[in-house]
Amino acid sequence: MELDRMIEKLELRMNRLISFLPERKRLYFDDLEEQFQSRAILLYGPRGVGKTTFLLFMAKKQNLLYISGDDPLLLSCPLHSLIEQILMNYHGIIIDEVHSLPNWSLILKNIYDSFPNRIVWASDSSSVILRQSVVDLSRRFVLIKLPLMSLREYIYLETGKVIDRLRFPSEDLLGYATEVMRQVDVMNYFKDYREKGTRPFYTEGNFREKMMNILEKTIYYDITHFVGAVSDNHFGVMKAIISHLMYSKIPTINIESMCKEWSIGKPKLYQLLMAMEQVSLINIVPKGKVERPYSKGSKMFFADPTLYYVFEGEVGNFREAFIVFALKEKGKIYAAKDEREADFIFEGLKLEIGGKKKSSKSSDFVLRDDIDLPLRNVIPLWMLGMLW
Repeated sequence: MELDRMIEKLELRMNRLISFLPERKRLYFDDLEEQFQSRAILLYGPRGVGKTTFLLFMAKKQNLLYISGDDPLLLSCPLHSLIEQILMNYHGIIIDEVHSLPNWSLILKNIYDSFPNRIVWASDSSSVILRQSVVDLSRRFVLIKLPLMSLREYIYLETGKVIDRLRFPSEDLLGYATEVMRQVDVMNYFKDYREKGTRPFYTEGNFREKMMNILEKTIYYDITHFVGAVSDNHFGVMKAIISHLMYSKIPTINIESMCKEWSIGKPKLYQLLMAMEQVSLINIVPKGKVERPYSKGSKMFFADPTLYYVFEGEVGNFREAFIVFALKEKGKIYAAKDEREADFIFEGLKLEIGGKKKSSKSSDFVLRDDIDLPLRNVIPLWMLGMLW
């Protein structure tokens, strides 16, 4: 197929996708656009958070050609010749699902070096972007993460109202909460958000089925790219960890017993845990700074708190998982060494997490579920959903 004809087909596919872009986009896209100043960027993040949608918006805005690395059309011609022809007519190229291209890292390097006045942006899941590759791209490409959706973004998609983000802990918390409650029924939206609000595809329905599909692809596809050889026994170990997180009231695992039960060595188990965290499946919260990916006393949660509702698991762990999810994007968070004093330490602050009647112990802040307004050092859980 002639290159010009192929480019026409790629343009038609891009324009068709652009025509179906949602009217309301994630609020985080505005932050992301400000970060997209470099001509060479790798965008990564969990599946289903809107990476493709953002890149299509940018393609439309900046005269870039969007292509998907898994498009069969790309198999029918020399890729370098095609890209060279594209860059004669466009300011740059966007390659989604970049891992689908053979020798993808070499391709990105060659585009960067051969076309110094052109943009090359690519995206994929964190497992692929962070894995070791034959070419070191770190000196050329800027890595930018797109996180899961916040409660603030969910409220915007539902209502069209743009609420100022919370600056924790420096904000006038009572004044902020009062203003939010004047605008929306935040408790009702938080109830819906915790069940389905972390990924924008919730608007399409079938959220549970889509999340099950994401979990399946993450385990059987993303992790294999990150780790390499994964046996049936290793898949069994990861499923056991997921099952434990779903239904156990204690958000931790026993390394010794798991190694013995599954006949797996500690180095391999640590490697699997690290991979599960890198692909945004779990968050591991250590007790202080440690070198190993998991140490005694570390807490472990689903990286996406909605999974506790999707799988009808131990919903009580949602609270702590939600706090870790929210604060991990803003700074360092650790499990408290003495649980009699606090649950977590965030940027030097002691945090206690719990329900409506949770006591403060000796913590700096108590984050309580099922309350609407802050009082002294007690903060409603929903407020941590307004950080971005």
